[in-house]
Amino acid sequence: MDSSDAPQPVSPLEQALHAARALVLADLVAREVAEADVVSLVEESVAQRRWWVEQWPEGVDYVAGLIAQDVQDSLLERYGRWPLCPVCGSGDPHALDVEPELGPDPHWVCGKIGVKVAAVGSLGSCGETTTS
Repeated sequence: MDSSDAPQPVSPLEQALHAARALVLADLVAREVAEADVVSLVEESVAQRRWWVEQWPEGVDYVAGLIAQDVQDSLLERYGRWPLCPVCGSGDPHALDVEPELGPDPHWVCGKIGVKVAAVGSLGSCGETTTS
């Protein structure tokens, strides 16, 4: 086997994109909205964010939160608010926000009461199951 046949190492950019994809997909699965068309929204965001990080490599740590926000925005346009807040038991249903908007270690946060609900990728640890 010559060296051209050896598997190439995965770049840090691709590792970050794969990790971000997995985190957002885990949240979609946890909220039972991981239909094929929704997964396509994740793939579209990953492709767009690949270009973004290639232009600004220092932003690689922000990619998970950005992909989560992209998918959330796309879902709002097509289906409605997602993910719904599992913390507020009364009042109008509202979606969680991703914070920080541009930073590492993104979390889903209830903007009404300012509480961290779960890290992006960890919505399965919360009790909410409503998908509308």
